[in-house]
Amino acid sequence: MKDKILFQERQKFTQWWIWLVLIGIVLIALFGIYKQLMQGEIFGSKPMSNAGLVVFAVLSLTLLFLFWFMELRTKIVQVGIQMQFVPFVKKNVTWEEVASAAVVNYGFVGGWGIRLGTKYGTVFNTKGKMGLAIELKNGKRFLIGTQEPEKLAKVIDEFAPGL
Repeated sequence: MKDKILFQERQKFTQWWIWLVLIGIVLIALFGIYKQLMQGEIFGSKPMSNAGLVVFAVLSLTLLFLFWFMELRTKIVQVGIQMQFVPFVKKNVTWEEVASAAVVNYGFVGGWGIRLGTKYGTVFNTKGKMGLAIELKNGKRFLIGTQEPEKLAKVIDEFAPGL
């Protein structure tokens, strides 16, 4: 779907406390490796095996990098809606497939990321409580979080009135 871009937004996880937790976990894992593998001292009152400590550190670093690279990309173009939650999901829907689209306050849906089984269908968000709720003519529903609800609502109202 290449077309004139009417709306575009990129969102990342910028909440300070998420980064504090992720970096804290990585630092604990790396400190454990340093103490146990480099200095030969047991790390903790119930220490992991050396292999377990290495696996924990690798998984912690992987999670940190995953959050670093995750991004929610939204584009509204003349032919439809494009959404990508990097690196997991990519959706492209044409206006002909859309039964309704409206910016809503979705409140708390159990966290951020990809939330399944909500009253909006699948929710894709990084923060906040505003999003574009979309229902397709085939009955499927999903919601794309936004930090620019007024701008997005204006584009939907102007370009796709009656949805």
